[in-house]
Amino acid sequence: MAEVLLKIEGINKRFGGLQALSGVNLEIPKGAIYGLIGPNGAGKTTLFNVLTGLYMPDEGSFTFDGHDLFRAKPHKVVAAGIARTFQNIRLFSEMTALENVMVGRHIKSRAGALGAVLRDPRTRAEEAAIREKAWELLEYVGITDVADDLARNLSYGHQRRLEIARALATEPKLLALDEPAAGMNPRETDDLKHLMSKIRDGGVTILLIEHDVKLVMGLCDRIAVLDYGKRIAEGVPETVRKDPKVIEAYLGVAHE
Repeated sequence: MAEVLLKIEGINKRFGGLQALSGVNLEIPKGAIYGLIGPNGAGKTTLFNVLTGLYMPDEGSFTFDGHDLFRAKPHKVVAAGIARTFQNIRLFSEMTALENVMVGRHIKSRAGALGAVLRDPRTRAEEAAIREKAWELLEYVGITDVADDLARNLSYGHQRRLEIARALATEPKLLALDEPAAGMNPRETDDLKHLMSKIRDGGVTILLIEHDVKLVMGLCDRIAVLDYGKRIAEGVPETVRKDPKVIEAYLGVAHE
């Protein structure tokens, strides 16, 4: 049995009279690619926002790598080892690709504001190391050819890869990807699949929200399904695919 990296129990989140999440339980094994699927409005992104500190849950518990992160602020979540991308790409559009990754890497910086102003030798050495690491990450995701291009000028597929590189710059133990294949053509999706496998093989656990059922079923080790804020199924892809509740709520009769 693989070690559990992330465990959430009884997570509830309400927005006024709307129960967005209701008693959600998940255990994500270390070293897995774990899929989270469900219809639109099922609560998937809300759960991501709870796990990454953007929303405060109302009840429940959340432990990650042995640390209690229940209601932790986003910077604490990142420092603990969780990084994420967003359904709507959030890059610094007027910065280059390289600069975007360097921003992500600065969470590891020790120089602080004073060092940035004084530009002492230690700060300059640290900045050089950050730039070098950022370049390595662009190479890792396969987009060094656009390192000096502004983020807004990149193709959609390259922007997705850049956002992943920036997330990896924080050295996460868990990478949470919110619909990374949305809007991609089949070749870009296939390339993304290989990149995610590469990231997992490099020691980073992945939590994946994705509407591309074929991608999820062919890539993930385990899958959880949400519907109306509740977990209705969880298990290996083949088990989830055949679950009557999942077929009714999400996959449709054509997938039986």
